[in-house]
Amino acid sequence: MSKQQSIFVNALRDPLTKEEAFKKLVTEYKERLYWHIRKLVLDHDDAHDVVQNTFIKIHLNIDKFRENSSLFTWMYRIATNESLNFINSKAAKMGLLNQEWIEAKADGLTADSYFDGDQAALKLQKMVARLPEKQRIVFNMKYFDNMNYQDISEVLDTSVGALKASYHHAVKKIKAELND
Repeated sequence: MSKQQSIFVNALRDPLTKEEAFKKLVTEYKERLYWHIRKLVLDHDDAHDVVQNTFIKIHLNIDKFRENSSLFTWMYRIATNESLNFINSKAAKMGLLNQEWIEAKADGLTADSYFDGDQAALKLQKMVARLPEKQRIVFNMKYFDNMNYQDISEVLDTSVGALKASYHHAVKKIKAELND
């Protein structure tokens, strides 16, 4: 971890500077976390709720951050876990499997007032929604967020080799579907 990040983390932990540092953190990272979460939960309003929950968790747990990864990686892990918990909860309430809930959300994307009408993007989102959860998450992080495998490994606590295999399988499935 860099010296600059360490100073910032200390500001987040210090009761005298915590609120100001947290405002800066939210300003700097809310958009990146929103789009990561949005790709997982698919709906704008749901993503907004999960972003709020993510920042609440970050605020409440900053003292538990062990600084053995970057602050961004730690926040990404929280955002990913919050997204998966949200999906689990929503799917369970509807009596659906997580995969069924995600696919239904993808099918309803055109009804989302924030959908811009790009048919290619819609088709890709529907294909990604049909991927198994792990492949879907890895594909989103690698393809859309342009994260490297080492950072994804830290976020998901999975080996780089397993991530490469998941990404390869995801790409192979999407290519096969595009060729049909």
